[in-house]
Order: sequence, then structure tokens, then C-alpha cells
Amino acid sequence: QVQLVESGGGLVQPGGSLRLSCAATGNIFSVAAMGWSRQAPGKERELVAGITSSGSTNYAGSVKGRFTISRDNAKNTVYLQMNSLKPEDTAVYYCNAGLQIGPLDPGMDYWGKGTLVTVSS
Repeated sequence: QVQLVESGGGLVQPGGSLRLSCAATGNIFSVAAMGWSRQAPGKERELVAGITSSGSTNYAGSVKGRFTISRDNAKNTVYLQMNSLKPEDTAVYYCNAGLQIGPLDPGMDYWGKGTLVTVSS
């Protein structure tokens, strides 16, 4: 069974840092683009950062310069390093990845269950 498992969320003070991890596990043939989104209470889910299989990245304007997305293709894992955190970064963070489970599988987007990040003093 293929799944994405996030970790690294928690409570942090404003100005602090957290590193989120998301591992794709199961019978995986290949991993395409990976990314992180977040959903704050009462708001719609928004894209935070994305990274292609070759390492090209993109970021939401609100996190550019503070967050860094990276991936370890050998571990099928994507990371989100979050620095200079602000209270408005408080949200449930979800990772997603385009996965193939076999050479003939056209692939589909999988999502993790989310990890809560709370920025508060």
C-alpha cells in the first residue's frame, strides 16, 4: 500500500524553525513532483512549495526566502525547512507526490494526512 507519511510538526515560537519530512512508502516505481501545501483554520488549502524530480523549485510568495524545499530521491522523501516562522504560518501542512506503482501505471497524485504546525509564543 502506497502512502505518504509526514513528520516534524509541532509548536514553535515566532522566529523559530521547524523541519518537516514526508516519506513515500510502499511499492513505488517512480516519484515525480513533490510538494507541500497548508490549510489554516477557516481558510482554503494553499500551495507552499513544490519540487520537480530534477530539483526545480517554486514557492508561494508568502514563504519565499524563509522556507526551503528539498528532496532525497534515494529515500523518496521530501523536506520543508521552515525558518523565521510567523504566527500566520500556523496550519496543517500536507505533502503530496506524483507516484507510479509500476511501469505501465500512468501515475496519480497522493496526499499525506497532514502534520500540525503551530507558531505561538
